[in-house]
Amino acid sequence: MTTQFACSGIELELFRYPSQQASNLQAWDAADEHLIRYLIDSEITATTTAILNDNFGALTCALATQNPNKVLLVETDAKTSLLGCQQNLLHNKLAEINIHWSNSRDTLPQDIQLVLMKLSKNLHYFGQQLARLSRVLPQGTQILIGAKAKSINPALLAIIEKNLGPASASLAWKNTRVISCISDGRQRPLAKAVSWTVDELKLTMSNLANVFAANKLDIGARFMLDNMPKGSFKQVVDLGCGNGILGLHAKQCYPDAHIYFVDDSDMAIASANYNWQNNKLDNPTMDESQASFYWDDCLTHLPADVAPDLILCNPPFHQGEAITDHIAWQMFVDAHQRLKPGGILHIVGNRHLAYHIKINRIFKNCTTVASNGKFVVLQAKK
Repeated sequence: MTTQFACSGIELELFRYPSQQASNLQAWDAADEHLIRYLIDSEITATTTAILNDNFGALTCALATQNPNKVLLVETDAKTSLLGCQQNLLHNKLAEINIHWSNSRDTLPQDIQLVLMKLSKNLHYFGQQLARLSRVLPQGTQILIGAKAKSINPALLAIIEKNLGPASASLAWKNTRVISCISDGRQRPLAKAVSWTVDELKLTMSNLANVFAANKLDIGARFMLDNMPKGSFKQVVDLGCGNGILGLHAKQCYPDAHIYFVDDSDMAIASANYNWQNNKLDNPTMDESQASFYWDDCLTHLPADVAPDLILCNPPFHQGEAITDHIAWQMFVDAHQRLKPGGILHIVGNRHLAYHIKINRIFKNCTTVASNGKFVVLQAKK
């Protein structure tokens, strides 16, 4: 894995987060380099720059190196991106004094003079980000968006113009392009959360823009819901919870349990929290809520006194544009560390991902609970 970043005279050592993850992927891509080259070659200066979707801090660290006095507003929906950016700033001895952090739901400030973005894989979320920017950016503000050349087409440029202002793409470099957009100063309405029902469970679901399977029940989750573990559980973790559907149904199955919802996406955690409240799943006889919500990197920062007897998980097999199984590995390892003795890990996954091999290596046991042509539900006991 390459960690030495060099671009337009800026040299850094950059790691993905966590730095010891079992992955050979590097912490930046050619679109990061292209954005930095474009910015420096064009001699664009700005006192306050907003940076959106900076995966592990390559853009933030580069701009902090170029000008330590520049004010940077760094927004991310992913906790791993936030932690990775902070990790790389510290590793490269770059001060955070002029860096302000925000998540995907915070109100943006009014004094942004330049925006640097990476194109989100989720175009619905990308459109929402542009609409949010339209509400604070003065007319004439420049927005630079780095993306793979193959992702840029007339439909994408139309999305940008619809939500923020006219846009055009640069020449290609290392199979990437930089889209330059100029804010037209018109404020756009923000899209409302998408709501839908799961009739068989009598649940109403609501998803914010960056939540996986935004307007329907994910088919893997549906298969998991049909094959929940039998038993009486007291502490249940919905790991990688998304909109919280597994944890919500767990409360229906295990009425006395406390459910812990954990996800890397801030919008996912906000959606799960809303869905818990909206479906009124707390026991009215209890003095406190039976749910807790954590915007976190797997189970890294779960309170020490939480020792679940059941962890439910529908692992992702991608991180942004990268297809990778290291997140599933970390989920399984974290689950083994945090489960109480005799506790159960219960997962669903695509058959071809062969999660049983990984789980058996960690837990020394793995049972197939159910399978169909596409998915398998697996269970392991600590």
